[in-house]
Amino acid sequence: MLETIKKWPKVELHYHLDGGLRPDTIKEIASQLGMPLPPDEEAWRSALHVTDECPSLIEYLSKFQLPALCLQTAEHLKRAAYEAVEDAAQDNIKYIEIRFAPQLHTEGGLSLEDVVSSVVEGAKAGERDFGTIARIIPICLRNHDVARNWQVLELTKKWIGKGVVGIDLAGDEAGFPPQLHRSVFVAAKQSGIPITIHAGEAAGADSIRQAVTGLFAQRIGHGVRLAEDPELLEFVKEKKIPLEMCLTSNIQTKAAPSWEDHPIRQYDELGIIVTVNTDNTTVSNTTLTQEYERLMRYCRFSFSDLQRIVLNALDASFAEAEVKEKLRAEFKAEFGRFGSA
Repeated sequence: MLETIKKWPKVELHYHLDGGLRPDTIKEIASQLGMPLPPDEEAWRSALHVTDECPSLIEYLSKFQLPALCLQTAEHLKRAAYEAVEDAAQDNIKYIEIRFAPQLHTEGGLSLEDVVSSVVEGAKAGERDFGTIARIIPICLRNHDVARNWQVLELTKKWIGKGVVGIDLAGDEAGFPPQLHRSVFVAAKQSGIPITIHAGEAAGADSIRQAVTGLFAQRIGHGVRLAEDPELLEFVKEKKIPLEMCLTSNIQTKAAPSWEDHPIRQYDELGIIVTVNTDNTTVSNTTLTQEYERLMRYCRFSFSDLQRIVLNALDASFAEAEVKEKLRAEFKAEFGRFGSA
């Protein structure tokens, strides 16, 4: 089953650059920078990965500290983006949207412009060398003031259509509701920039409501807690707002209590557009192939269901129309070759 799914063409919409940085790359960069290193492999795994027994979102987020320290130069940012595309290609992901918060990569003296240009350059090099189409989504952070997030918006406006395809809001969802940053996303909408918002992961359905009605989200990152508000669920269904679901991550952060109780099956049966993503391949120690296999194992999805969800992700992507059209034809041909049984 796993090998069959790995051969399928796939789409990744919710992938964090720092959360997917290769462990070997972290080790190499940390050594170059003279950073103190964990003493053995078990300590390395503990520093970088979580398991399903992760006690909280706080513990989960602690695994980003070391990768962030390793991504403070143009060279390292280019490398991270390049390797992200290479890793995607190895999992037969044909299109990937890589997101990151530019403000977190300026501690070494880089300007925000340097940060974004480096990631775009690395992703384009990866696309050229490995064939996987890669696009970038800059992230605004909830705990940053509006002025700092306006800087991210201005950069996004400059780079839209040049490798950047949208803008995101992420961070402490419970402590900083979406509405605090409404002015930034009103301006993004007015500029025609596609919007995705992390919501319904660490806070309830009202966070999703604010994201879709106040910040004009065209997609929702996670959206696990949507069912808490039946009226909102109907709104999301009617407006065809896709959910970027990240199953392993949702279990680890306690957004969902267990695999069997994850709401993705319920949402799919109710007609909500669901997509499947990794969130953070290194932190969650997963691949997109594994996420799809777990859907079959724990959530009773069939091969044909999974193929439909892959096409959901392609349709929900912020890719250019011609890219979607080309990939859709290729995907359908490939799925026809594999069959749906």
